[in-house]
Amino acid sequence: MSSAAPTAPDAAPDQAFRLADQVNRRPRVVRLLTAVRRHRLDLLAALVCAVLAGWVTHGLWPDPAGRTLALNPEDQALYEWFLAVDARALLGDFGLLTDRLNAPDGVNLMANTTVIALGVVFAPVTLLLGAPVTFALLAAANLAGTAFAWYLLFHRTLRARRLAAALGGGLCGFGPGMISQTNSHLHMTAQWLVPVIVWLVARLLRASDPGRTTLDGAGRDRSPGPDRRRMLTSAAGLAAAVTAQVFIGEEVLFLAAVTLLVMAISYAVADRELARRALPGFAGGLAVAAGLALLVLGYPLWFQFAGPQGVADGMFTPAYFSADLSSWWTISPLSVAGSDQSARLTTGPAEYNTFLGWPLLLVAAICAIWARRRRLVMACVVAGLVMGALSLGPEVVLGGTRTALPGPYALIGGLPVVDGALPMRFALALLPIIATLVVLAVDRALRSTGRARRLVPLAVGAALLPIFPTPLPTAERPAVPEFVSGGHWRQCVRPGGVLVPVPLPTPKEPWAMRWATAADAAFGLPEGFFIGPYGRGGTAAMGTFKQPTSALLADVARRGDQPAIGDEQRRQAARDAEFWGASCIALADDAPHAESLRATLEQLYGPATRIADAWIWRV
Repeated sequence: MSSAAPTAPDAAPDQAFRLADQVNRRPRVVRLLTAVRRHRLDLLAALVCAVLAGWVTHGLWPDPAGRTLALNPEDQALYEWFLAVDARALLGDFGLLTDRLNAPDGVNLMANTTVIALGVVFAPVTLLLGAPVTFALLAAANLAGTAFAWYLLFHRTLRARRLAAALGGGLCGFGPGMISQTNSHLHMTAQWLVPVIVWLVARLLRASDPGRTTLDGAGRDRSPGPDRRRMLTSAAGLAAAVTAQVFIGEEVLFLAAVTLLVMAISYAVADRELARRALPGFAGGLAVAAGLALLVLGYPLWFQFAGPQGVADGMFTPAYFSADLSSWWTISPLSVAGSDQSARLTTGPAEYNTFLGWPLLLVAAICAIWARRRRLVMACVVAGLVMGALSLGPEVVLGGTRTALPGPYALIGGLPVVDGALPMRFALALLPIIATLVVLAVDRALRSTGRARRLVPLAVGAALLPIFPTPLPTAERPAVPEFVSGGHWRQCVRPGGVLVPVPLPTPKEPWAMRWATAADAAFGLPEGFFIGPYGRGGTAAMGTFKQPTSALLADVARRGDQPAIGDEQRRQAARDAEFWGASCIALADDAPHAESLRATLEQLYGPATRIADAWIWRV
């Protein structure tokens, strides 16, 4: 005879609650596992994108604060400062006109590529780990996010097989232009919202077509007509995506809009019946989206062009930033089959936008011919030709020689907004255009049973292999002075005050801006690296004019000679310090010609005070 163990009076209810909780949790776990199993290939694609992006940028990861992109460190210093300023929004200290640079006039953040939305979203990372960590994270995330977003668009919207979608997404995210722009241009590589915008535009078009066939619950045809609910949600979503993209990178949005406009016109010409049916509703939906976006963007855009320190025109010369025609069939130096000698065909390592290589161009042309019956293919071809032609700028350049032949860009050069875009960046639109052609061709081949099922994917893979990216070159960078990193700067300047580093930051040597970045932009700097109005006419320029004392100190730092200092120079130094609103002037031990600079500063401002690894002058 057996007997049960004694049980506490409240044990039974507790056990019942535990059993009920397990029963309630089981469906959730099952649903989660089912979702993972269903989307395991999509998750694998996301993982591959992340791994490839990490490999391309891996030179930064051992020590983001001690490493820099070797090919464009000046822009990296600028973007890290942008991220530090953006992060101050989390502290309630943020405005579209910041006083943390170019003191006392400040900098118009909307007139600069400040990636405000990214900086605010990643503010916790910046404040906890520093802006260099955020920069490295975004450099990789932009590549992976863009590739995966296009993969989803190709797979979910075009209904392409996953292999075809993966090839297209990889080209969009890791093509030569994207890898090149990753050399510090975060605003150009953050393109993961572009596929969302394309999807919303396509969704709006489908909802605007009254001729589509729809079924009711009984499977009977309903009267055709626009789906007004879907039109409204698409317009609202489009407004939100466009608004977000403006605060990430306006140039990417501009290029996407031009490309979609050309494609829409081409598609309408090819399918006039669809254009006739859908145009009224589609145009109305776009108008609603524009109106909703302007409710949010109206003031920031006004501030950008007409606000304090705003600029109404572009500062870059279209003729200089034009793509060399021969660069189109040349392979990028940042690709596995590239050569450093081809770098002469562009303005710098951040602008290998047209270096697609002849194998990819040849395969893209074959794919277009093979799938030419689809209207989307024709729209892509027309858009590719237009955007490629515009990238050539106002005058065609071949092999580094100007041919005196006018380029199509001459027809639109000087127009508002257009003038602010670099011609060679129009070529960035070719990555998703060619990717779409590749996806359509590979998907068609995979659905066939003939020889093309293997031949087409192999040909595309062979064309993509030469432009496979190599890791971005990186280099060590000098550590920020302990005077700043240790917080000793607070002994001579209050938070929000102005610290004058010597030498002062300039567009070509913005290194002192790293001081402010390391301090989370808690103090301001005079002059610096930014876009703003220059002179009485307010023409857009990089940086600002130097005050006499700044110019004098820059000359000492460059040559090491000690100038003759008299009463006039001392009075000018006092006026300049007052103009800047400076609390103190600081000279770090590792400054160029530090001894000469110290002797010059002591003649201008008197004896120095030693704090950590810097000499300071309270003014």
